[in-house]
Amino acid sequence: MKIYDRSGFPNPSRVRIVLAEKGLDDQIEFVSVDLIGAEHKQAPFLAMNPAGKIPVLELDDGTLISETTAITEYLDNLDGRPVLTGTTPREKAVIHMMQNRAEAELMSAVDGYFHFATPGLGSAMQPYVAPEWAGRKEWGERQRDKAIRAMIYFDGVVKNQPFIAGEAFSMADITVFAALNFAEAAGIAIPGDCASLIEWRSRISNLPSVKNRSGKEFLPEDLKRFGV
Repeated sequence: MKIYDRSGFPNPSRVRIVLAEKGLDDQIEFVSVDLIGAEHKQAPFLAMNPAGKIPVLELDDGTLISETTAITEYLDNLDGRPVLTGTTPREKAVIHMMQNRAEAELMSAVDGYFHFATPGLGSAMQPYVAPEWAGRKEWGERQRDKAIRAMIYFDGVVKNQPFIAGEAFSMADITVFAALNFAEAAGIAIPGDCASLIEWRSRISNLPSVKNRSGKEFLPEDLKRFGV
């Protein structure tokens, strides 16, 4: 199998944690995509994923799977023993509910702030982000506020249970964790009074499958280059 991604970015980091959790690291060939040069917005990549986003998983038979949640579902169920996406109908429903909240309320909000209220990935990417409009930066700032509200929400969640979807580590935890690292890199700090979320993040960072694959190193040189 091949994965087209860029090490250190939030969604690739999510997939790499899944691979480690499932013991599949040695079955994957990683193909680096030049996001700074907007390679993922060019015709060859768009032929693999019309959305122009990483990661993309290519199976040995040529099947292409994009969208991080779909890739997680495939990898987690590949051996018939899912550990991240639930086994009972109730577990699956709760994990998917929390996963969607993590994507929509936190990850997407950080992404909106990063691309609209900061220089983002630089000039090569700007034509693909959105057309110019007067309130662009203001909208990005509102996305930052949305991300902070999501952090406060997830702080309440982990105040009463060990993981985002309940008693077990799941893909919802992976998404929240990667989103928080993305937020930190983009300059959005977890509110100081979110003690439960801060403790949860520290605990998750020390899990064997997460350590050294966390994405906390997200764009170390690129972000400095663009002044974020």
